[in-house]
Amino acid sequence: MTKIKICGIKTVTDALAAMEAGADLIGFNFYPKSPRYIDVGICRDIMSVMRKYGHVTYVGVFVNASVEVIRATIETCGLSLAQLHGDETPEILSALDGKAFKAFRGIPENIDGFARLDAPAFLVDASVKGLYGGSGVTADWSGAAELAKKYPLLLAGGLTPENVAEAVSRVKPWGVDVASGVESAPGEKDAGKMVEFVKEVKRVEIGR
Repeated sequence: MTKIKICGIKTVTDALAAMEAGADLIGFNFYPKSPRYIDVGICRDIMSVMRKYGHVTYVGVFVNASVEVIRATIETCGLSLAQLHGDETPEILSALDGKAFKAFRGIPENIDGFARLDAPAFLVDASVKGLYGGSGVTADWSGAAELAKKYPLLLAGGLTPENVAEAVSRVKPWGVDVASGVESAPGEKDAGKMVEFVKEVKRVEIGR
């Protein structure tokens, strides 16, 4: 079963809607320049509500943050994983003791030291100059498909309810990651779009 990550959650309402839609992973973005940025305190408050509900994996998204900041945020908010979406090194990844995975903007030429042993091994996003994710641009599906034969990867980049079924069919990733594709405005999730996105992924599963 293809896992579904809905990223850039900013409110309890959106977090609950993502869970009810069928998300397996929910992401919070701690990059201050992102329209989906969330304050650690607000995330902690959301998590205090979310912990009363079903099991979902909670992911913090970081861009070039220090190991200390990432660890403190994970602990404060009660997150499961860190997604490193900047220019982090394998050393930073290993310092987080298996609780982090790397996001690549574009198809990586070298993943030595970056592929995590557990799923997701890493994330493949679109390469857009000056942007660390959330661009709405589709990734290189052909390149991602080759990597997906070897690694349980998360596919991100411009996924929507309209194209995710094709993406899953072509790439066969471990999971898919969506942010802007299920929004009514930057940082504001659309409950209906989240439901449609999950339905489309499940439709491909049934068709296999």
